[in-house]
Amino acid sequence: MSMRPLLLLILGFATATGVTAQGSWRRDNIESSPAEHHTDDNHEWTTWFNVDHPGGRGDYEQLEAIRFYYRSRVCQTPRAIEARTTDWVPARETGETVHADPTVGFWCLNEEQGPERNCSNYTVRFLCPKDDSVNIQGTWGPWSNWSTCPALCGEVGVQLRSRNCESSSVPCSGSKREAKSCDGPECPETDCTLQCGMGKVNAECDACMCEEHILLGSVRGAGGLTAEGATILRNGKLLTLTDHNGHFRIPGICSDGNTTITVSLQGHAPFSAVVPYSAERISVLTVQLKRTEKLHVLSNPESKARREGQTAAFCCKVAGTPQPEKYQWFHNDSLLEKHSESTLVLRNLRLEQTGKYYCRASGSSGAIKTKPATLKVLGRDEHSCNPLPESHLIRLPHDCYQNSTDSLYYNVGKCPSSTCSGQLDNGIRCKDKIAYCCGVKKMEERQLTCQGYQLPTMVVTECGCQKCVDTKAIVHGRAIAADNGEPMRFGHVFMNGVRISRTGYKGTFSIQVPPDTERLVLTFVDNMQKFINTTKVLAFNTKGGAVYHEIKLLRKKAPVTISSTEINTLELGEAEGQEAMVQIQIPPYSFYTERGEVFTGKVNASVTFLDPRDVSTAAAAQSDLNFVGDEGDTLPLRTYGMFSVDFRGEENNEPLNAGEVKVFLDSAQVKMSEHLNTMKLWSLNPETGLWEEEGSLQVEKKRRGKREERTFLIGNMEIRERRLFNLDVPENRRCYVKVRAFRSERFMPSEQVEGVVVSLINMEPTAGFSTNPRAWGRFDSVITGPNGACLPAFCDEQKPDAYSAYVMANLGGEELEAVSSSPKLNPNLIGVPKPYLDKLNYRRTDHEDPRVKKTAFSINVAKPGPNTAEESNGPVYAFENLKECEEASFSAGHFRFSRVEGDRYDYNTVPFNEDDPMSWTEDYLSWWPKPMEYRACYIKVKINSPHEINVRSRNMGGTHPKTVGQLYGLRDTRSIRDMDQATVSAVCLEFKCSGMLYDQERVDRTLIKVIPQGSCKRDNVNTILQEYLVNHLPLAVNNDTNEFTMLAPLDPLGHNYGIYTVTDQDPRTAKEIALGRCFDGTSDGTSRVMKSSEGVALTFTCGDREVSSPSVFAALQNSRGQTVTSVVRGEGRQNRRRQRANAPRSSSRRSTRNPTGRRAKFTS
Repeated sequence: MSMRPLLLLILGFATATGVTAQGSWRRDNIESSPAEHHTDDNHEWTTWFNVDHPGGRGDYEQLEAIRFYYRSRVCQTPRAIEARTTDWVPARETGETVHADPTVGFWCLNEEQGPERNCSNYTVRFLCPKDDSVNIQGTWGPWSNWSTCPALCGEVGVQLRSRNCESSSVPCSGSKREAKSCDGPECPETDCTLQCGMGKVNAECDACMCEEHILLGSVRGAGGLTAEGATILRNGKLLTLTDHNGHFRIPGICSDGNTTITVSLQGHAPFSAVVPYSAERISVLTVQLKRTEKLHVLSNPESKARREGQTAAFCCKVAGTPQPEKYQWFHNDSLLEKHSESTLVLRNLRLEQTGKYYCRASGSSGAIKTKPATLKVLGRDEHSCNPLPESHLIRLPHDCYQNSTDSLYYNVGKCPSSTCSGQLDNGIRCKDKIAYCCGVKKMEERQLTCQGYQLPTMVVTECGCQKCVDTKAIVHGRAIAADNGEPMRFGHVFMNGVRISRTGYKGTFSIQVPPDTERLVLTFVDNMQKFINTTKVLAFNTKGGAVYHEIKLLRKKAPVTISSTEINTLELGEAEGQEAMVQIQIPPYSFYTERGEVFTGKVNASVTFLDPRDVSTAAAAQSDLNFVGDEGDTLPLRTYGMFSVDFRGEENNEPLNAGEVKVFLDSAQVKMSEHLNTMKLWSLNPETGLWEEEGSLQVEKKRRGKREERTFLIGNMEIRERRLFNLDVPENRRCYVKVRAFRSERFMPSEQVEGVVVSLINMEPTAGFSTNPRAWGRFDSVITGPNGACLPAFCDEQKPDAYSAYVMANLGGEELEAVSSSPKLNPNLIGVPKPYLDKLNYRRTDHEDPRVKKTAFSINVAKPGPNTAEESNGPVYAFENLKECEEASFSAGHFRFSRVEGDRYDYNTVPFNEDDPMSWTEDYLSWWPKPMEYRACYIKVKINSPHEINVRSRNMGGTHPKTVGQLYGLRDTRSIRDMDQATVSAVCLEFKCSGMLYDQERVDRTLIKVIPQGSCKRDNVNTILQEYLVNHLPLAVNNDTNEFTMLAPLDPLGHNYGIYTVTDQDPRTAKEIALGRCFDGTSDGTSRVMKSSEGVALTFTCGDREVSSPSVFAALQNSRGQTVTSVVRGEGRQNRRRQRANAPRSSSRRSTRNPTGRRAKFTS
């Protein structure tokens, strides 16, 4: 009995038909059951299929796609098709325009439905022959044609033909295949040498063709999203494009295991796949693409010093997907035409080749430039290092005034830690195996006459080229909430996708920077999901040493539950009293699992917005707001808001991706009209810390609900594996601001502090809201070196007040103090001459309210005028004058910060700058005997006295024959009064630890004298400490009850002894941890408050009268006239510090000041 096609939805169309359910379907064609229409028992309906959802252009249930996923469940030639919605509503009752063809499938287009209406989500099934239909005799179908002879020219092969059994249940007798031999064609006289093991050579002679074979494929983009419009190429020739589902179909491709196709999609790395070997007529290939990895620098060329005639090699290592295709080298910004490899070799060097070298790598994934390296070419007989040391003043103890210089300073000299040539051969190497630096070649001892004693000091007399001191760079700090300082406890710290550390209970972390790291990019991940994942680019000291960073984290916004099958709009930046700044609109059926499957359940959506209208959020900004331009330059961005997204399934908490998301930025929030046309959407690459463009935003007018028509910047984005996005504009009006940090308010060149983190916040150029006058646009941090730091900033030449900035400085968690701007500006103290200072409008944060902290200042970043002489020497430099900024002399304009130090003084016989590990010198009298292994030791002393008392430790060689009786150094510290007992104070006094000296051959037990000032008597020695000293001979003589003498213990004793010892790779960190334990009186805790009765080693009782500092009159009698000013200034500064000590402060430094007392004078 013959079957006729059925006009059904139950739809059975011989050709594709468009149907509108209302009015155009005949009732008698629709409502009959399948049984009534199909009386042949040899057919049955398949299961229901649903391979697409109505997101995007509509719902497509195509037969080819269904076969791709369910190959064995659909017959070759269905007789009819039936469709219904997932809510079991027949297609005829939906009122929607649909199309169907049993040989093609079913489809519904959103654009054909009514206004603001989309297609329903349909499922389909097909009518196919039964597998168990009765057939008594198996019947063969006709033989196929003989296959093409596979023999190559001049060879013999086998031809095949086959037939199929037309009975599905009863087997057919006989052979299914037949074979016969065949001769290959005559070898033509042609240039084509391609030979095919399967199929035949195509006319272009570049591929093998198999006419009966079909390749079906599916392509997914990053995050599992469908890859519509991906190109499929073979040998560079386009074969086809993927459809809206990411599927493709290519006939004629051979499945011989040798055919390679390449899949390309915008924003993704090309992927090459081999068609797997198969004897079937249809092969299936699934491709998962990865996002294009922009080119980024792994290692920059290294600066070198060479002599004339030697060889130098520079190397740059650049990574990306795909890899760079081209390298170019530049010398002083001029292209070197003949050098196109990643390694530049310069032979037989000449003097004129001195200068800066960098490379530029480029390819299909962009371009990138390395940082420049400096080549210094020396003459054959030229000194590699200047043998004459530079001037370096150290401050002497207050009782060691030098009449010869009329000061408390003495020039001990220093050698610059610059690169020198050393003893190198002509080998070609990217990195020298041994690094050579200028260092101390000769030192001599000088005896300085002080009040009642001789003070030895080592003076540098000659510099020379020698091996550089091995150093390690450390980054440590705390990860805390930006809103209330809550620590991120036990979080993970990732670098290059690998976990390298964890935060502690108080959010602390410490990381040793791997060698050759050019850009330290760390991502902080909270296990408790309280905070969003935060990626930071942290500055570190390339010369070694520790740098402290406080990582501010945004608290993750509480999720809201949304439906994945509806349009959802999320508003961001809902500050009190202000309009939302950004909207995110997510169409229905836009959520995907990470496997690429459409998600249709409930979604928990958390979107955390960093609102630039709130200046307190600036420190929580992610990364460093830089991107790489088309020419490979690293360029800055100005932000209009960042948002972090987290979508998860409500039931199983499965992470979800989203496609076709719209972003709306209220144009009223963009204060600079020129930014409207350059606004772009960016995503953060957590591996490189650089922002990468996702798309542009276009200006459109929209009506928001019933409110007035508003103008928005609208862009499209996909939320895939990256979850942090940014609305930014590139900004090319750039400058540098020169800043220096100092140990004190004396602002002397020799007292500059390295390793200080200086930060600058660029502010909105025009007034914002009354509660927050200006919004911020960018946040930058740099590290001070021996010549200060140059901070990048936005600036404007035409309008001096177009851009303003806040600048602050931090050292080890301690906020440094800026120079005062009230009651009037003092250009000499601020470091900037007038009238440029007036143009910059310098203001410290307490300018109008003395209750505000003094730890920041604001300026107008006015670009220096090219024809204005007083603006050509800092502190603001044009962007192209970075080198001038970095090398500016101390007399050039600069802004200043200073440490608010307590009453503490350190003196080393062998000078050493704790900020610069390269300044370490091999000498038996070095306070720190081994670089990068710094051991800090403190002893806790309790003082019974109504006054705070200065205490000195005098540290001399004790048991080592090279140092016995010689001075290592002095430490002077003032005690801190107990907050609960007015007549008790305590001091944590540093002393030199015992141990190996620099030669690592013998230990020295340092001879320590603890000497309180004035009339004091030793009352008690910790019993356990005394017992330890008795049991570890020799025992120092302690006949003088005014002091305490001991040979310092070799063992790292704890609080039970009153001794606190910490070893670290950074001296400042070691001292900070040891001090915290000493203040707390425990071996593992820390405190900012002195606990005078906990963990004490020594107790002294001192007289009622406090020994005071010399009066102004005494200073006049004992020194020259010009000393008066310094004494008066010193006392005034001391009183100001004491006043500050009584005021509440939020900085983490300890107060070691006496609110009422005056600085006392020591006796040795």
